[in-house]
This record gives sequence, structure tokens and C-alpha cells, in this order.
Amino acid sequence: MWEEEIKLNTIYDFDYSLYRISFDPLATVQIEERSVSIPLVMANEKHIIHVQAIGTTKQPRFIVKSEDISRKEEILHYIVDLFEWKKDLTKIRNHFIGTNLASLFDVYPGTPIVRDFDLYYSLIKTIIHQQLNMKFAYVLSNRFVERYGENVDGVWFYPTPERVASIKVEDLRELQFSGRKAEYVIDTSKLIVEGKLDLDELKEKTDEEILSDLIKIRGIGRWTAENWLMFGLGREDHFPKADIGIQKAVKKLLGMDRKPTKEELEEISQEWNPYRSYASLTLWRSIE
Repeated sequence: MWEEEIKLNTIYDFDYSLYRISFDPLATVQIEERSVSIPLVMANEKHIIHVQAIGTTKQPRFIVKSEDISRKEEILHYIVDLFEWKKDLTKIRNHFIGTNLASLFDVYPGTPIVRDFDLYYSLIKTIIHQQLNMKFAYVLSNRFVERYGENVDGVWFYPTPERVASIKVEDLRELQFSGRKAEYVIDTSKLIVEGKLDLDELKEKTDEEILSDLIKIRGIGRWTAENWLMFGLGREDHFPKADIGIQKAVKKLLGMDRKPTKEELEEISQEWNPYRSYASLTLWRSIE
């Protein structure tokens, strides 16, 4: 077992990260201990990484622990990237001083983009969750992981593309998937296995290129692609204008008597560039 202490030179609300991660009932989160255990597959080896906050939002410090000392640097790189600890959230907060979001950034300083642990599962989970209320969406994705994933020392590892590509539609129907959703999950996994969809290659492209590529895939619409951009890749200038929560939050913030149109949201959000993802997260927080 090795451990490393990491100190950030920016504000960072890790407690909010834990709160968001805990939406998933299968996530191994200890709110009181301010820690989370993260599954990571590296070179076909399963690793469990423990991350605990020991600082504050204004002075964030963390302890990162894991078993395999030979992969320490790779694991640390993954964790720093996953939690985006190199992003200067103080600079981002300062960007919103003088905008119509300044008051919210004062109330919710240091809100990070809370990313999913795995690019593949992030995409599959988003496909599963599309057009469902949050409660049943997690019921479905949890059944999926419990049936086809693996539990190691109390931490759930997600199914691999190879495993999911071999599943039959009828098997997912038993979990209460619709026929089409089952096909979307299986067919997307087959594309990855066959090398026709490379998520690591995709992440090097621009937002618009990614959106264009993903929505060509059967079962992936703009909502799914946009969510993957933010919660899979952590893209920082993404603003989902069609999201009902965003519309409600802006309506509340600006004291409107109706929800804003997409055109109005586009205009309102211009002064938030290039950090509209952080504007989105802070708006969501304001109505949670």
C-alpha cells in the first residue's frame, strides 16, 4: 500500500463531488469520512484507489492510496485528471465576477465538474439513463452493473465492452430495458470492440466534432452526446440549453415569469464563455 498527499493551490469543493458521486447507489462513498473508492482497470489489471479529503474548500488537500506501487505514477495521473485538480477554479470563479452569475459563484465557490470514472461506462450509462427519471435510471444502470460487472472488495467494476457486446437483447429485457435501449447499449459496445468507435481517440477532438460523430450512432442523440462531453470528458465550455434544470435555474435566477427559450439562453450565456460548463453546474446546484 502506498499513499500520497496532494495539495491544491485553488479553491475546490470536494464535498460537492462526493455528493454528486453518491447519486449512484453502487458508488463506494463515505460522506462523513469525506472519501471515495474508485475502480480503475489498467493494462487488464483491476485497481482500487482510495481518495480522501483532509483539507477545506479554500485549502484543499487529499490523501490518495492504492496497492500497486509499480503503477503509482500512472494512478496518480489518472486521479489528478479525473478530479481535474490542475484546473484553476479560483480563476474560473473570478471570471464570473461582474456577470449575472456572480452571486451564485459566491454561494457555491469551487464547484468542479464531477466526471464519471470510466469513459466507456459513462457513455453506456448515459444511453441507459436517457428519457428516464433519475430514480429508475439508476435502478436500471445498477442492475446492469450488478449482473455484468464485478465486485472486488466492496467496489463495483463496470462491465467491459467485450462483455456487453456478447449480451443478448432478451437478457437486458429481463432487467426491464426496453428493446431499443438494449439494442443501443449492445450495438454501441460492438462498435467499440470492432474498433469503429474509439473513445480515447474521440476525446482528442473538438466538442462539435465529437457531437457530430456520436449522433451518427443509432441510439445516441444530442442529449446523450452533450452529457458525455461534460461528465465523461469534463469539457469546460458546454451549456445544455435544452436541459429543463438549466431552464428552471435561469428562470429563478433572473426572476422570469416563464422558462427562457433556447435562443434567450444562448444570448444570456455569452458572457460565461469559455467556462459555461461551470455555469451549468452552479446553476444546477442552485435548485438542488
